Formats: sequence, structure tokens, C-alpha cells
Amino acid sequence: MEAMPQDGSLTAPLIVDEKEQNLRREDLESNYTHYTNGTTSSFKTIVNGLNALSGVGILSTPYAVSSGGWLSLILLFVIAISAFYSGLLIKKCMEADSNIRTYPDIGERAFGNKGRLLISIFMYAELYLVATGFLILEGDNLQNLFPNVEVKMAGFHIGARQTFVIIVALIILPTVWLDNLSILSYVSASGVLASAIILCSIFWAGAFDGIGFHEKGTLLNWDGIPTAVSLYAFCYCAHPVFPTLYTSMKKRHQFSNVLLICFILCTFSYASMAVIGYSMFGSEVESQVTLNLPIKKLSSRVAIYTTLVNPISKYALMVTPIVNATRNWFPWYCNKKPFNIFISTALLISTVIVALAVPFFGYLMSLVGAFLSFTASIILPCLCYLKISGAYRRLGCEVVVIGGIVALGVAVVIFGTYTALLQIIGHLYN
Repeated sequence: MEAMPQDGSLTAPLIVDEKEQNLRREDLESNYTHYTNGTTSSFKTIVNGLNALSGVGILSTPYAVSSGGWLSLILLFVIAISAFYSGLLIKKCMEADSNIRTYPDIGERAFGNKGRLLISIFMYAELYLVATGFLILEGDNLQNLFPNVEVKMAGFHIGARQTFVIIVALIILPTVWLDNLSILSYVSASGVLASAIILCSIFWAGAFDGIGFHEKGTLLNWDGIPTAVSLYAFCYCAHPVFPTLYTSMKKRHQFSNVLLICFILCTFSYASMAVIGYSMFGSEVESQVTLNLPIKKLSSRVAIYTTLVNPISKYALMVTPIVNATRNWFPWYCNKKPFNIFISTALLISTVIVALAVPFFGYLMSLVGAFLSFTASIILPCLCYLKISGAYRRLGCEVVVIGGIVALGVAVVIFGTYTALLQIIGHLYN
């Protein structure tokens, strides 16, 4: 286990006197015993990390390549490297202070209560919109399977997509009422397997079900680069989970290797899906590649049904932090079951309304990726590390690299958010 600086500084010398090192280790062990009770093995942490990183973003990578062209894949790897590096910075921030347990704790350690508030806002907004994206994804794919379903009630006509969004919300409703989501956490761990099944099913559809990989595509489309980068960023939005993974580990010094394995495997799956999907459908690829699949083929149905199961199992886990934060605003009622059910139900209803009002999965994920994911996963970890470590006081290679990453992040946030909002507004009024 690496020796951690007693004073919380990240700039302690790597080589110290042996006697001093032993005294420091004894001091750390006596003061930080409470915080070193992690029991999770490195292998299980890798599985949890893969589950956090692998999500519905894999469905939109072919659309991202379609927007920016083949060369935009370079930006996928640039974002992956930047996100991996910011993950290492989160680890360094947590090593600086044993009291840091969560992502908002890092913000508070760096910038006080304002830092905690800022990070909390970005976290909860990101979780809210990802949960909303789940409902949009479900409605789109179910409409693709059953396009003729519609409901007429009291003079109102509800189309297939809207009907399925409401039905899925009713299915999800009991799960958000649960106080203990441990069962759902085990179900949601199937996300890693689900992503692999989806990738294999779509490859099978292209290789053996007559679709083929004949589309040459576009080499580069400058106008679509902001959208492509935003969608790539959405694929790496798991940084708020990293502190939890770190504190749960039995051997925390292996966390860097765990992150490396997770990022390599997930980036490989994202890039593979992008290449396979774009080669199959070219510029005609939808925001969710599953919408392009011929539904009569078994491989297509496997991919679509796997896509449908995963969001249902993960929705409650996504909104639980928001529910808990909302409950804390009302300390007099937070322990009362009816009140908790009311908060959970109201939150679900609000996401249904947003999903019905903004039925554009790709554009919503682009907005989340540009404005929220890039800020929460790349920019804020860099700024927090610079403040906690004091590295900003001395100009060096590390500061230059971090400064470049922050500059890239700010550019993506500005141009990506602007482009996503224009696309959403344009489709709402067309």
C-alpha cells in the first residue's frame, strides 16, 4: 500500500527516511482504520466499473460516427484518455483526505460548500436526464417492434411511442418505491453482459442475416463534430461512481489498474459498435442503432429485447440519489413511507413528461454528454485536483496537460451544448 501524505498534500516526496516512513504508516493506520474497511476484490471492482461505464451510450456510437465521419473516432479515444486521466485525479484527491467518501465531498474539500453544491447539481441533473433517456429509449424500441399500437381515451389519441413510455413507467413505478434496492443492484449488474450481447447480436445481424457491411460512409463532417464529441462524452459519465468504487476496494493501490482495464474494455466495445453499426447502415443509422435492425430476424430481436430489459432494471438505481436528496429537504417527513412514495412517484411522472416532450434520444444524450458529462467527468475533477494539490501554483508538465484537458472540455461544453439545443429546438418546432 502506498504511503499517503499525513498533511493531505499531494506533493510529498516519493523517497523519505525509513524511520519517518514507518512512523507515518503507523499514524495512518491508527487514524484511518475506519476508512480502510473495503472488502471488494479488484476483480469485483472491475465488474462494477464496467457496469458503471457500459450503458445505453453504446447504442449511439454509430450515430456519432455518422455525424462526424470516420475520423471522429479519433476523438473517441481522445475523450477516453482524458476521462481515464481525470479518473486518476479523483483517486489522488481521495488519497489527500481520508474524510472524502463521495464525489460531492471532493468538491467540498476543494472549494467548500459552493464546490459541493456545484458538483451535486451536475450529478443530479445528469442522473435525471439519463433516467429520462431510458424512457425515450424504451418507447422508441417498443414502437419499432409494435408500430400499430395506439390508445384512444376520452377523445385523446395517444400514439404508439407515447403509449409505451407510459406503460414502461407503470412497470418501473413499483421499483422506485423500494427502500432497499440491493436486489435491483444485482439485476443491474447484468449491464456488462447486456452490452456484450447487444454487440454480438448486431454483428451477427450484419454478418449472417443479410445486412452486410457495405456502407463506406463519410471520412469527415465538420458540422457534425460537436454532436459526435458530445455523444462520445456521454459514454464516459461514470465518474461520480468512482469514489464509491475506490472506498469499497480491499486493495486500493490497485485502483489505477482497475480503471485502466475498465476503460480499455469499454472503449473497445464502444469503438467496435461504432464501426459495425456505421458500416452496416451508413448515414441512415438512427440515434439508436437497434432501430435500424430488421425486427423479423432472431438476432435483431435479441438485441432489442436485451436493450429493453437493461434500462428498466437500472432506472430506480439512477433516481435513488435524487430521491434521497429531495427527501433531505423535508427532514420532518423524510422517514414517513407515504411521503417517500409521493416523492418517488412525482419524480417518475416528471421524467415521463420530459420524455414525451423531448422524444429525441440522440439529441438528449448529446446534450447530457456535452453539458453535464464532460463537466462532471472531466472538467470538475481537474479543477478540484489543482485546488486540493496546490499544483496550480507551479507551472509544470502536469499543469499544462490538465490545462489542455480543461480547455478541450470548455470548448466541447460550449459548442456541443449549443448544437444539441439547436437540434432539439429545431425538431420541436418542425
